Amino acid sequence: MNEPLEFAFEVACRPATAFSTWTTRASTWWPLDHSVSGERGLQVVFEEGVGGRIFERTSSGAEHQWGRITAWEPPSRLAYTWHLRFGPEDATDVEIRFVDVGGDRTRIEIVHGGWERLGGRAPQRREGNRLGWTSVFPHFVEAIDRGDG
Repeated sequence: MNEPLEFAFEVACRPATAFSTWTTRASTWWPLDHSVSGERGLQVVFEEGVGGRIFERTSSGAEHQWGRITAWEPPSRLAYTWHLRFGPEDATDVEIRFVDVGGDRTRIEIVHGGWERLGGRAPQRREGNRLGWTSVFPHFVEAIDRGDG
């Protein structure tokens, strides 16, 4: 099964706030158990613009790359390659849309694909990412609700 994973959920803010919370304030909500180092105080960095890196930086300065930005269209769209805990040759593709649904609410739509590049490893990686995404979303919603954006 190489079908893209698709998710959608809503948050109580405008798209610009959701986009910036995802990209510039990820350290406030990204769970430590979804990182390479798992270290307290790590920074999650999205380097602005196409070609920018996504990585974690530990308090000692060590960096672990997670992916690269392939589309940077604030406040409506973000896309990147994704290889958290794997090498860039095993990257998959993530696209996130931040859709204004009115009333200061935003629908976050995520499509995570590219599994076919992983061959026989695809089903296990896809399932791991499905579980990972569903456990990450509540942290993002809580950050929005706290006003971390």
